[in-house]
Amino acid sequence: MNLSSLKPAAGSVKVGKRVGRGQGSGKGGTAARGHKGAQSRSGYSRKLGFEGGQMPLQRRLPKFGFNNINRVEYKALNLDAIQALAEKLGATVISIDLLRENGLCAKKDLVKVLNRGEISSSLEVQAHGFSASAIESIEKAGGKAVQL
Repeated sequence: MNLSSLKPAAGSVKVGKRVGRGQGSGKGGTAARGHKGAQSRSGYSRKLGFEGGQMPLQRRLPKFGFNNINRVEYKALNLDAIQALAEKLGATVISIDLLRENGLCAKKDLVKVLNRGEISSSLEVQAHGFSASAIESIEKAGGKAVQL
């Protein structure tokens, strides 16, 4: 090995074009940026989605839909889940706190009870909303639906 024969590994050093170094280099004058326009000037950066002055795609496509800021979202909870919880805990009152403790709803969720499945035991169910058929099923089993 000899100090005069050392050179970097192949592909590790990138040699870019040396621009703006005189006419004889072939990349002098405009430094390969062309004449005039934003791209020829320093500090230019193209905006995201810019299509050269053509109307950008995100402005050509129509907007649609509507978000109602007053919408009330409920966490749906079916009778079969309530029955399973009551059997597991042996509880007669199913409250919102009990549902939260057992991971059936989050802290800020509003709970609405729906009528999927069957309820066999007499339960007092507390929730923010009930479907008409869910109330009917709960009362038919001898329970009570308490709206909060």
